[in-house]
Amino acid sequence: MTDLNPLRHIPEANVFRKGDVFVLFGELFGRSYVNGLIDQARAAGMTIVGVTVGRRDDSGALRQLNDEELAEAEEKLGGRIINVPLMAGFDMDAPEGEQNPTEMLSGITLKNWQEEKLDWERIERCRAAGVARFTGSAATVMAEIDKLVPQGANVFFAHTMAGGIPKIKAFLAIANRIYKGRGERFMSSRALLDSDLGKLILMNFDEVSANTLKYLIDASATIRERVTQAGGEVRYTAYGYHGTEILIGDEYQWQTYTNYTQGYAKMRLESIAEAAWKNGTFATVFNCPEIRTNSSDIFVGVELSLFPLLRALKKEGGGAWADEQWRICEELLGDDTSLQQLLDTIEGYNNDATSATFRNFEAWPMDNTPALADVMIGTSEAITALHKDKKALITDHLSSLVLEGAGPLMFHGASEKIAPVLWLNHDIIARQLNALHK
Repeated sequence: MTDLNPLRHIPEANVFRKGDVFVLFGELFGRSYVNGLIDQARAAGMTIVGVTVGRRDDSGALRQLNDEELAEAEEKLGGRIINVPLMAGFDMDAPEGEQNPTEMLSGITLKNWQEEKLDWERIERCRAAGVARFTGSAATVMAEIDKLVPQGANVFFAHTMAGGIPKIKAFLAIANRIYKGRGERFMSSRALLDSDLGKLILMNFDEVSANTLKYLIDASATIRERVTQAGGEVRYTAYGYHGTEILIGDEYQWQTYTNYTQGYAKMRLESIAEAAWKNGTFATVFNCPEIRTNSSDIFVGVELSLFPLLRALKKEGGGAWADEQWRICEELLGDDTSLQQLLDTIEGYNNDATSATFRNFEAWPMDNTPALADVMIGTSEAITALHKDKKALITDHLSSLVLEGAGPLMFHGASEKIAPVLWLNHDIIARQLNALHK
């Protein structure tokens, strides 16, 4: 367990300039945290290079992007993509002639998934096959990127790989019960973690969300050595989540979404950055606040911690611009609701005895409970219902603000070489946003 280490100052250091190279290690699909970093790299005049996870053909085999897909991906990135598939994880990998884990789990149903058993020796062979495929491809990709790094240039590697849920039909129904269910539909996250299915998912999370940072650091060793021997600088960043300090009352307090199943992999990610740092490689995991994304929408209630950011903007010296954010959010609510009433509801939720029980940093990530599901999911549904349009939510606007604030904090924080693990809490996000909009 990493000690809570919040970033408390706005970093201003910058070693990156025109002609340096920014490498996105993960494919860009929609608007996400990394857009803020890419914006910073582009503003600095850096050359932007990306990778692709590839695509699967009808047989499930991994392939390169075709010409149309490649053109679309490069336009989205605003840079060149090395067209070698870098799909992380091993759920679709197996030695020749053997079943992959997804095939092994094809018979799982909502009724039998807790009893279904896996052959762990076979699973380990699949994992080894997946790692060999990925690290081999990573070596090929880095050899190509090496050619794109001019002598005397600095390099910024941004790791964005995350996820790892196998594509099993029954899992969506299971996940809906765990992350959205309450009352009779409630399902314990511990039931998942104690099952063979859950153990496999945790292994795949480790491979996708955490171990890929180590594979990146290892695969880019030649680039790193060449750049640093010429007096240049190399940095690595990765996106973590380990709870966030938000305003509860008038104090910033650590809290978290529960159950965050990927938390074990995120702690492993932190340990990889800490190990790299000890070896003289400057990799920083930035533990970022909760936001709403396409992939987070299954986690009902994860968005509740966003609302206190509005209060943080004012507490951290926000003036007319902070007032404007309040006005924008107020306009998204129905006529019979005020923003202050909504914030009072959130304050009540955060002070609820059940919610407070889960503000236990040392015990993270905790299992869900029926009582927490009732209060968290119930509050989430009630607040969503206050909006004029369920497709235009306050949390969408606040998520975009968090993305905007996190980009420069990560870009300049990486330059400054502060620590291997840093928390970006609402205080520093608010201060950065207020500074950007003065």
